[in-house]
Amino acid sequence: MWGEGPRVERLDETDQRLIAALRRDGRAAVSDLAGQLGLSRATVRARIERLVAKGEISGFTVLTRSDVAAAPVRGLMMLSIDGRGTERIVQRLLGLPQVQAVHTTNGQWDLIVEIGARSLPDLDETLLAIRRFEGVLRSETNLQLSSRKPSARL
Repeated sequence: MWGEGPRVERLDETDQRLIAALRRDGRAAVSDLAGQLGLSRATVRARIERLVAKGEISGFTVLTRSDVAAAPVRGLMMLSIDGRGTERIVQRLLGLPQVQAVHTTNGQWDLIVEIGARSLPDLDETLLAIRRFEGVLRSETNLQLSSRKPSARL
């Protein structure tokens, strides 16, 4: 009908469980995933291929020891941006080697920036540089003390 947006398919419980298992271990063998989910290998393979084709899974990645060791001090910086300068500031942020990711958001903050640094002084220097960007009105930063991911579920 006129006025309706594109139809969004919801993931069923099996797809959600499959994605959760892949988040825990992106290298899991299809046979291991099939065993965890109580499905055949062919079904798991077909579901993964369908999720990739639909764009639900947009890629696979690896986090190495050196990725973590090179930037063991991590923080989340929330930024309030003046007017329409968000895209310009996002581009500047993405040019900083300490910036791991930039997220737009709603509510009190316009951006959330994931930062990884070698040390607290390096993090402090990065935060100071970002606060000096023209158009940054306010900021708040929280250190990540520990991170946990869902454990394997049977």
